[in-house]
Amino acid sequence: MKIVIRSTAGQAMSLTARIMEHALRRDPAMTLGLATGRTMDGVYADLVQAHRQRGLDFSRCQTFNLDEYVGVPPSSGRSYRAYMDTHLFSQVNIARSATHVPDGMAPDLAAHCGEYEHSLHASGGVDLQLLGLGRNGHIGFNEPFSAFTSRTRVVTLDPATRDQNRDMFGGDPDHVPYHAITMGVGTILDAHRIVVLVTGTAKAAALADMIEGPLTASTSATALQMHANCLVIADETAAAALSRRPFIDHMMRHDAELKALVS
Repeated sequence: MKIVIRSTAGQAMSLTARIMEHALRRDPAMTLGLATGRTMDGVYADLVQAHRQRGLDFSRCQTFNLDEYVGVPPSSGRSYRAYMDTHLFSQVNIARSATHVPDGMAPDLAAHCGEYEHSLHASGGVDLQLLGLGRNGHIGFNEPFSAFTSRTRVVTLDPATRDQNRDMFGGDPDHVPYHAITMGVGTILDAHRIVVLVTGTAKAAALADMIEGPLTASTSATALQMHANCLVIADETAAAALSRRPFIDHMMRHDAELKALVS
């Protein structure tokens, strides 16, 4: 696991977008794993700008999103499909058939989860997976006590997660769905490369647990410690609780790859 700390959330988002842009330019036919949420708004805005101003080509890639709410139709403005269409897909040259988001309205959710997992593997797997981090340490919607070997499935959302996402549903947590489809922890760990973007004071404790805490199913993000190619990008406020900050700063100064990333 490598860690880059930027001064502001905007700088962290821009660096994340730059890494994704470079990866897509090196391999235009790559498979991207995508995440949603306010933390990702700036990343997708920068990628759209790269497409419009620097000709970043999305026509040969395909995407798989991490998750979707159960019971929310894709046409709803509250769905993650709508989020992706609005923030990225409708603004770049990617075919809708190349974009995959779980369907929370599938008549047979278990079968749909199996089909989603199969489609992902048939694509050759995710080349670059973008992740955020939940306040309770979840990745995707893998809530506390998710098995590290878990695959795409329906999960029950933690009350803390439903409260965190209430703004999407008019501010009332009672309107947030109780269930979601998510890639499993094991599915996420299969990605060839992972980039985790974490910003804000509210994520500081979860980030410290993810990086410095013991491996535990009660914090699904700790599984990322086992991944061979995981980069964490955080702003100063999210990194505030890290006890090994001097070592991280030292690593950034002396690791040639990290220096190239932030140049």
